[in-house]
Amino acid sequence: MRTATHRFLQYLRVERNASELTIKSYGEDLAALAEYLTEARDGTCPKPSDVAVLDLRGYVAGLHEAGYAKTTIARRLASLRSFFRFGQREGWAESNPAKPLRNPRKPRSLPHFLSSEDLGRLLQAPPADEPLGLRDRGMLETIYSAGLRVSELVGLNDSDLDFEAGVVRVRGKGRRERLAPIGSYATRALRRWLRVRKLSPREPSGPEAPVFVNKFGSRITTRSVARILEKYLRQTGLDTRTTPHSLRHSFATHLLDRGADIRSVQELLGHKSLVTTQIYTHVSTAGLREVYERAHPRAK
Repeated sequence: MRTATHRFLQYLRVERNASELTIKSYGEDLAALAEYLTEARDGTCPKPSDVAVLDLRGYVAGLHEAGYAKTTIARRLASLRSFFRFGQREGWAESNPAKPLRNPRKPRSLPHFLSSEDLGRLLQAPPADEPLGLRDRGMLETIYSAGLRVSELVGLNDSDLDFEAGVVRVRGKGRRERLAPIGSYATRALRRWLRVRKLSPREPSGPEAPVFVNKFGSRITTRSVARILEKYLRQTGLDTRTTPHSLRHSFATHLLDRGADIRSVQELLGHKSLVTTQIYTHVSTAGLREVYERAHPRAK
């Protein structure tokens, strides 16, 4: 099992150009399966070619009993299907035992987002007279202005910024690149932060220098961004369920509320499939009414 897993992860890295986060997730999923199979077979882990549908049904049943979220179970099943599909290609699996297993039905929950007014309060919270406050404002403005994932934000380098064109180059999921427009507020916040960063003795240099750094001059982490956001949510009294990804949700929701078409929002978010973007079509009734009255010839 270990050898097959190693070869599969190498395949993801080299041939599929998967991100390190994706590779890590697949590795953890397969390690969890190996642990279950070892316990189920009295300390002996079977070869991947010996794993049957019944083995996987027992594994999935155990995940349900342990209280795992349906989204987690669905992701693990996706990992197993990919793994055994790779085994068929490599010749060590005659069939894919994970293929007959159905994903659990996931509840369709609407993404959490902030109103325009609440976002305005949040973006004004970082102090404009402190270096780290300017950094924090630059981060929050950029996430919201460009609709970035937090991993895309922390991955930004100086060479990715094009203030003249008003865009940033973003490396998204699957290492797909896109150009994301940024507005005047984010541009101004970024310029102010970069001017302050230059005064630091630990300022990074070179085109691959990270845009956002911690107090030691190293690239800031996604966890740090989440902690920083949490601090400003407490200060402003805003909903503490809000995460960095909620700012991306807010970006998409506000665009659609103001009449942007869904395919444009799909491109801006870097979604591969339009189905992923459609969850954001929960625009407000007021917004729908406004669009209706503006567009329908006999609305008024």
